[in-house]
Amino acid sequence: MAKQHQHVGSSLDDLLQDTGELAEVNTVAIKRVIAWEIAQKMEAEDISKTKMAKIMDTSRSALDRLLDPENTSVTLHTLDNAARAVGKTLRIELS
Repeated sequence: MAKQHQHVGSSLDDLLQDTGELAEVNTVAIKRVIAWEIAQKMEAEDISKTKMAKIMDTSRSALDRLLDPENTSVTLHTLDNAARAVGKTLRIELS
């Protein structure tokens, strides 16, 4: 009889948890959504990076880091300003 794979029937979250990658994958996914929403807001309202940085009360380089979907090094302050810039509220929850 063939040996069954240990992850057959489990969820992707289970696999990522077992390999120690779940937190990193979740962080990148959240960051991609935030970057996409900011970019959509900028495109819809024809807002330049310089103007968006001013709206967010941050630097242009901080906005560039925010718009980079792979860069997860953004501050809570920048995330809060980004949320407000797109008419949303930043909520952080530990569960």
